[in-house]
Amino acid sequence: MTDLPIAPEGEKLQKVLARAGIGSRREMERAISAGKVVVNGAAAKLGDRVVEKDRIEYEGRRVSSGFQTKQRIRVILYNKPEGQICSRSDPEGRPTVYNSLPKIANSRWISVGRLDFNTSGLLLFTDDGELANKLMHPSSEIDREYLVRIQGEVDNDLLQRLRDGVLLDDGVARFTDIKEGSNEGSNQWYYCVVMEGRNREVRRLWESQGVRVSRLKRVRYGNIFVPSHVRSGQWIELNEKEVAELCQTAGLEPPPKPKYSPELRKSRERHQRRLRKAHTSRTQTARTGGSKFKPQK
Repeated sequence: MTDLPIAPEGEKLQKVLARAGIGSRREMERAISAGKVVVNGAAAKLGDRVVEKDRIEYEGRRVSSGFQTKQRIRVILYNKPEGQICSRSDPEGRPTVYNSLPKIANSRWISVGRLDFNTSGLLLFTDDGELANKLMHPSSEIDREYLVRIQGEVDNDLLQRLRDGVLLDDGVARFTDIKEGSNEGSNQWYYCVVMEGRNREVRRLWESQGVRVSRLKRVRYGNIFVPSHVRSGQWIELNEKEVAELCQTAGLEPPPKPKYSPELRKSRERHQRRLRKAHTSRTQTARTGGSKFKPQK
């Protein structure tokens, strides 16, 4: 009888680093090759596996392997305004989205894709590199929906060409769905859906047809929409159910239900109340003609 092969002990090093929230698996593979990772005092190499007792360091900082219990996954939704970049810093001194995010202990926020400087709307951030990588990878086939304002002549033939596919510099791209929104004189609004996250893909598709994009906002990522009470420049943390659904969308097992400290739970509840209170106040102000006071009878 032939012996069955013995499974190698431990987990792949890049997977452990990604789970710790340092970056995606691909980023961690590059970091290992660049000599930025040390295991038990020796430089790591691609293909290394680690177990719970191993000491892992990334750029001189100790990394928690999270073998005993899978760490809870945190995800926040940020409603990005125009005029912010998605990099952590900018040589030109432009404002970055990371300046508007809450602090996170012993980890860092990883952006799920990017939005251009002049594009607004939904951005997701997580502390789990594996989840971020899965959500961005084309193989996951997660759709992104945008609201776009077009200047120029748009007819049914043009829309059909965008659905069928257009050859861009980096290959054929297309909208999987396009629906007409409202019209404002020479401006027309459309909802359009793409399945990939190529650089400036939505703008390039429309501009390939000789029309101009004057406004662009992402309104949906998979099953996640921007809540009406989260204004531009504000963020909100997804709850356990939403995080579990997002993991399933990405093809990952949902994490076990986390145990939040009383302080963190209260902080999240206060943040939610502030956003909703501000939204209610704005709604009432709009109904009274711009005044924060109700009209006297």
